Amino acid sequence: MPSIPTSVDEVVSRLAEQAYLCDRRLATAILVALRLRKPLFLEGEAGVGKTELARAMARLLGARLIRLQCYEGIDLAHAAYEWNYARQLLHIRLLDSAASEDGRATAERDLFSDEYLLRRPLLDAIDNTDSVPPVLLIDEIDRSDEEFEAFLLELLADFAISIPELGTVRAERPPLVVLTGNRTREVHDALKRRCLYHWIDYPELEREVAIVRARAPEVSERLARRVAGLVQGMRGMDLYKLPGVAETVDWARSLAAIGSDGSDAEAVESTMGAAVKYQEDLETVRQAIPDLMRDRSA
Repeated sequence: MPSIPTSVDEVVSRLAEQAYLCDRRLATAILVALRLRKPLFLEGEAGVGKTELARAMARLLGARLIRLQCYEGIDLAHAAYEWNYARQLLHIRLLDSAASEDGRATAERDLFSDEYLLRRPLLDAIDNTDSVPPVLLIDEIDRSDEEFEAFLLELLADFAISIPELGTVRAERPPLVVLTGNRTREVHDALKRRCLYHWIDYPELEREVAIVRARAPEVSERLARRVAGLVQGMRGMDLYKLPGVAETVDWARSLAAIGSDGSDAEAVESTMGAAVKYQEDLETVRQAIPDLMRDRSA
C-alpha cells in the first residue's frame, strides 16, 4: 500500500512518477493538506492541471478517486444522496396487501433506512470503508449555486453530512478533498476559510516542455519545445480563450500523430484546433503563426 509522502521533495518526486510535474509551492500545499486532512482549493485558468492533480494524487496514494462535477442547479439529490422513491412505493404497496398492522408499522419505519438510500459522490466519500481514504474531487465549484456552496460548509468543516431521516453521517476515514475552480465567479469566503488555497498558473517554458514529455512520451524533445514555445507566444496574444497545458499536450500529440516535428507551418496550422477552440482565435493565430514560429524556433 503506498504511504503518505513525508516531505515536500517526496511529494514532487512521487507526483513526477505519476507524470505530474509541480513546483515546490504546490507540493508544500499538498503536503499540508495531507497532514492536516484539510481540503485543498485549487484555482487557475482552465487546462493548467487542477483536475489532473487530483487524479495524480489518487494514484500516488493508491486511493479511489470520487469525482463530483459541479454545474448550475446541482443539488443534494445529485451530489450527496436521494431516496429511492420507486422502491419505497413498491414496498408500501406490498405492505398494504400482505402485512399485519404491527408488521406494517415496523416496515414503514424501515422505508428510510440504508436499504433505500441512493448514494451520490459526497456521501460515498464521507461514508467510505476503503482501506485507503478516497480522494474526493469537487470539480469546478464555481459553476454551482451559492446554496450548494452553503451545503458544502458542513462537509468541509466536519467531514459530515446530515440526513434528516437518519441523522448525521460522519467520516471515520476522512477523504482528501480537492476543489477546483476556474474563477468564473467568486467563491464565498466561508468556503475558502475551510480550505487551503493555491493558484496554479501557466508554467514557464522549460516546465511546460517537461510536462509534455512526461504526459506524452511519444513526443520528441524538439517537437515538445516547439509546441510549448508556440503556446507560450499565444498566451501573450489577445485571444478569447488562452490555451492551457492540456491543450499544449494535445497539440504536440496531434503533430506527432501525423509524423510532424513541428517545423512545417502547414502541419502546425492544420492541427492548431487541438489548442485553439474559437473561430475568432483561429483566424488571429493563423495570421500570427509565421511570426510565432520564427520567434520561437528551436
